[in-house]
Amino acid sequence: MMNSKYSVGIDMSKKDFKACFILFDANQEVKIKASRAFVNTLNGFEQFKEWYTKHQKEDLSIVFILEATGAYHEQLAWFLYKNKQNINIVLPNRSKAFLISLGQKSKNDKVDAKGLAVMGAVQKLKLWQPISQAFYKLRSLTRHLEDLQNIRTSLINQQEQVNYAMYEIKDVSKSIIATLKTLDKQIAHCKKKIYSTIEKDEALNKKVAYMTSIKGVGMLTAAIVMSETNGFALINNVKQLVSYTGYDVKENQSGSKVGKTRITKKGNAHIRRAMHLPAFSTVRNKVKPFNELYNRVYEKQGIKMKAYVAVQSKLLRMMYTLWKNETMFDANYQPSGIQEHKPLFSIDPIGENNKTAESKDSAALDQLPCNQSHEALFSVTQI
Repeated sequence: MMNSKYSVGIDMSKKDFKACFILFDANQEVKIKASRAFVNTLNGFEQFKEWYTKHQKEDLSIVFILEATGAYHEQLAWFLYKNKQNINIVLPNRSKAFLISLGQKSKNDKVDAKGLAVMGAVQKLKLWQPISQAFYKLRSLTRHLEDLQNIRTSLINQQEQVNYAMYEIKDVSKSIIATLKTLDKQIAHCKKKIYSTIEKDEALNKKVAYMTSIKGVGMLTAAIVMSETNGFALINNVKQLVSYTGYDVKENQSGSKVGKTRITKKGNAHIRRAMHLPAFSTVRNKVKPFNELYNRVYEKQGIKMKAYVAVQSKLLRMMYTLWKNETMFDANYQPSGIQEHKPLFSIDPIGENNKTAESKDSAALDQLPCNQSHEALFSVTQI
């Protein structure tokens, strides 16, 4: 028989959050103990703490479950973590699917909070761990760089429209050119910050060298993968990594009907974008075993993009293996498994006179050494 437990579902928004406190008893019955709204500020967090402490009358375990809503949930999650509480953070699509399974037709903040509370009570979810400060900085920088490059692409497209317009509007054209110059400076500055953040930590720089030993994988690609996974802290095997990044395969088959097989894309889109150009580069440079995989899939499916997506997935798994095993890439050797997880590196940056990652002769898409590649990063087209 299942033990009784408390569960608190929290529906977050920018200004406030709604909480539902339930008791899931040994008979698997849900009893709502209380529900209330709080302001999404530090003062609101303190009131929330007093509220859930007051209702936790029995000596039972308690779990808090939140949706990942941009950055709005982060301060509350950090507050609860500092107060030594068990926290689950789920993607919105997963919580939505659970609410549908409950047969709930109405949707409002109170209903969502209750559904999250029930989800936290009945499902065994992985406890949330905060991202380290070093990786949080890297993640903020790489995502900012992605935004800047997307804006630049949009402006270039707008410039094309202006150049081929029926009438020439010089003021608009000059404004676009000036904005592009400013964006280029911001992009260069952002890249410089990413490189310096990695290079100042000797242990982190060493880890990056393992991943960038694959011809076509640059430092920016490695930075994105590291920061979006918190240094693979909660990834225990390649299967989890594939699922986290949305490269897991979704079948469409029922009886005699066989539909198209696709990847789910229900995962970290930043990593999938980051793997786009490196996959092209490894195939173009005929790097084993990625080039062989591309040829096999393309010969079987007849669709180039499917073959490149397969290469992206394998390339990501290889980067994870090199990180865990702390070894350089060898095209003629396939690792037999993942070694026992080792402590990663110090969060505090080491002195500026550290040795940087060993230089590589192989080149990425921008023709720089692959561990210094600036461009093997984003594609506007999402895989």
